[in-house]
Amino acid sequence: MTTPESLPKAEMVVNAAERFDNLSPAELLEHAIRNGEGQLADNGALVCDTGEFTGRSPEDRYIVKDDTTADTVWWGKINSPFDPDKFDSLHRKMIAFLADKRIYSRYAYAGAHPDYRLNLEVINTLAWHNLFCHNLFLRPKPEELDGFKPEFTILCVPEFKANPEEDGTRNENFAILNLSRNMILIGGTAYAGEMKKGIFSVLNFKLPTERATLSMHASANKGSREDTALFFGLSGTGKTTLSADPQRQLIGDDEHGWAEEGIFNFEGGCYAKVIDLSAEKEPQIYGAVRFGAVLENTKFQDGGRTIDYADKSKTENTRVAYPIHFIDNALEPSVGGIPENIFFLTADAFGVLPPISKLTPGQAMYHFISGYTAKVAGTEVGVTEPEATFSACFGAAFLPLHPTKYAEMLGEKMEKHQTNVWLINTGWNGTGNRIDLRHTRAVISAALNGDLEKVDYQSHPIFGVAVPQSCPDVPGEVLNPEKSWKSREEYDKKAKRLAELFRENFSKYEEFANDEIRAGGPVEG
Repeated sequence: MTTPESLPKAEMVVNAAERFDNLSPAELLEHAIRNGEGQLADNGALVCDTGEFTGRSPEDRYIVKDDTTADTVWWGKINSPFDPDKFDSLHRKMIAFLADKRIYSRYAYAGAHPDYRLNLEVINTLAWHNLFCHNLFLRPKPEELDGFKPEFTILCVPEFKANPEEDGTRNENFAILNLSRNMILIGGTAYAGEMKKGIFSVLNFKLPTERATLSMHASANKGSREDTALFFGLSGTGKTTLSADPQRQLIGDDEHGWAEEGIFNFEGGCYAKVIDLSAEKEPQIYGAVRFGAVLENTKFQDGGRTIDYADKSKTENTRVAYPIHFIDNALEPSVGGIPENIFFLTADAFGVLPPISKLTPGQAMYHFISGYTAKVAGTEVGVTEPEATFSACFGAAFLPLHPTKYAEMLGEKMEKHQTNVWLINTGWNGTGNRIDLRHTRAVISAALNGDLEKVDYQSHPIFGVAVPQSCPDVPGEVLNPEKSWKSREEYDKKAKRLAELFRENFSKYEEFANDEIRAGGPVEG
């Protein structure tokens, strides 16, 4: 008898009451509505609710600890070990659970460059989850489906809940990566982003260790000169918004690899935040919310099917998943050359950092390892002042390897190709107002166009970064944040406090850093 454990690594036998393979988006939408999984908005998008979980659950994500991972994975709070035998037991339970259920399976792949492609099989119990995967992963051509060989399998069953005492999980929900068996098991949560980020974590392990390729939590686009730009940043800093530039071709909005030949998108779609979305501020994303797109946790305006993008009663993490070709100027295949410019995006709620500054190689590595952004005071109960968040490489939650591995690879590539690196503050200034999106777009355009090559710069007195003193379409007082404060004394006090937080965070990595990186941090004093 064939059992899941006796199969080759990525294959999975699931005997279910009903099975639907590789359905089209229209068919999946019909199933989702018939199953009561969602409703159609008046723009044609499918609106779904993710239930209890409106985001990932990082503390319930595990990696199986075995011969493949024991000495390579960065174990700790981010990467929690899971017993191989417990994984196999949980796997058997999930397969048995599906015996009388309906499942949706599909073939997909990650990696737009054919030399770095990872073939996937996704098995879902929710039709809308399968549509999400159709949108977010890359889609094989019809002729590629015959003879398709999955190399990695996702089994996502939100209805299945673990027994923590018996199964070895912390809670009933879980997401477990097995990098030897080439599987991801997800249960107890309907948040679709667990599937997307699970595969991102897999690539963050496999590409650096097996293919000498840097994996990055970054968006990318390409200009008319064939110049490629990368945008690193945590959620809410503007990766999707700023890479969706109507004057440039979109390569991808979230996950990329940097190989010897250039960069390539891991995905076939975009997963954009839609809180306060408007046609005026983000026309490309707004236009992508249409038939075939999947909205998560949005609400309708009273008495109709029109989306109320300002409604955050369920969560602020409202999102839309759509295939990349829903963006008019998306580049397919989504590959680009060697990046000429890299932008580190941060939403600084302290009102300290300039809207743009240029970084030396040492500063670039320091800020990459730091991965800073911040929350605004008052957004959560008990938060009375800005709250700094540091996430190594702007994506620590998805890094199976130690952050210095990715930092070293990025440093080597920046040095080899003499890439410009810029720190962009998409957050706030001393007035308490968020930096105008028009000004953010203007400083980025100036960097991309070379307009900042011949302007005067001043060294920031606390952070040491080079601040341009003029930029087309941006007032001088905007470029220098201290001018937005009531007094220079108040500004310096807040800047020194932020610098202290940077140093405290960097102390975790200091022993691994060279002198150049250490010198890239805030100035002492």
